[in-house]
Amino acid sequence: MGNISKPKFAVLGAGHGGTAMAGHLSLLGIEVSLYNRSADRIRAIQDNGGLDIVSNSDSIPHGFAKLDVVTSDMKEAIEGKEVLMVVVPATGHAFMAEHMAPHLVDGQIIVLNPGRTGGALEVLNIIRKLGCMADVTVCEAQTLLYASRAINPAQTQIFRVKNSVPVAAIPAHRTPEIVKKLRAALPQFIPGDNVMKTSLDNIGAIFHPAVTLLNAARIESTNGDFDYYTEGITASVALILDKMDQERVNVAESLGFRAMTAREWLYIAYDAAGRTLFEAMRNNRGYDGIKAPKTVYTRYITEDIPMSLVPIAELGKLGGVETPTIDSIILLGSLLHETDYRAMGRNIETMGLSDMSLKDIRNFIINGDLSK
Repeated sequence: MGNISKPKFAVLGAGHGGTAMAGHLSLLGIEVSLYNRSADRIRAIQDNGGLDIVSNSDSIPHGFAKLDVVTSDMKEAIEGKEVLMVVVPATGHAFMAEHMAPHLVDGQIIVLNPGRTGGALEVLNIIRKLGCMADVTVCEAQTLLYASRAINPAQTQIFRVKNSVPVAAIPAHRTPEIVKKLRAALPQFIPGDNVMKTSLDNIGAIFHPAVTLLNAARIESTNGDFDYYTEGITASVALILDKMDQERVNVAESLGFRAMTAREWLYIAYDAAGRTLFEAMRNNRGYDGIKAPKTVYTRYITEDIPMSLVPIAELGKLGGVETPTIDSIILLGSLLHETDYRAMGRNIETMGLSDMSLKDIRNFIINGDLSK
């Protein structure tokens, strides 16, 4: 497949994931620009003319990745680019949408890497509310393609590129053509069913906030010096996670979608089987050696509560499903950080679903029906 069929990319966000993605694309021979809201973060990359990508694996491209456009000017970053890869924490999605909206043109594809829960819905809602009528397609990936770390201002290490990451578009019928374009550069992307499925299959929502909160004393007394998953998830903690997981699956079902259980996900992602969630966790060698956060001020709470748990609970209201366990974790996290995460989180209104019936929502997600 010649370069001629490969779309031009803009990567929006120059953190661990964004620098990995921009560098990887450049090393694959793709034309790519890199944007960051703060100019300081990208100064070294600008001076360098690109990024050094480091990897211990021959299967992952590494070396100097030349970048022609490195900027904190959104218009410059996305002009002439077909695929706009948003690689920032979900708390930054609204900022990106507001700054993209005036410059978007027909045919552009926006991909949130990842969307967490309700990301694509929120971004599309903001763009439309700001009066942008360009025919753009907003999509979300179920997870980030890379395990990576920025080790210096212009140097990033890629530890792993995931084998496959589902992506879904609004409307869902555009997903196959979008994935075809993405795969011209990154064959790891596969079609997801729809954005409600990518949003509600957000397993981090179950594994991150509750485990951090229920291990708060241990995190603070050891500075996170314990294995987060294998030691932090005891039989008692797993019991709480199981209840949260059941609520998440029930919410999806009430909206007419099937979400996979955390136990199914562990089997699919890691071949880890067990009769219970606790057993499956214990049988997962992929989690060995992963340490806990050093402090309770971690994105496992600051991002995963407002951008994952709050929207799941909000979607539950639409389907008439109560989420008492999820609600209790939202409350505990809010108390711990003295922040009202429910008030700052994604809700029915910010996701653009107010005044929609379940039928309307389903129609909108599958067919992009904007008549409502």
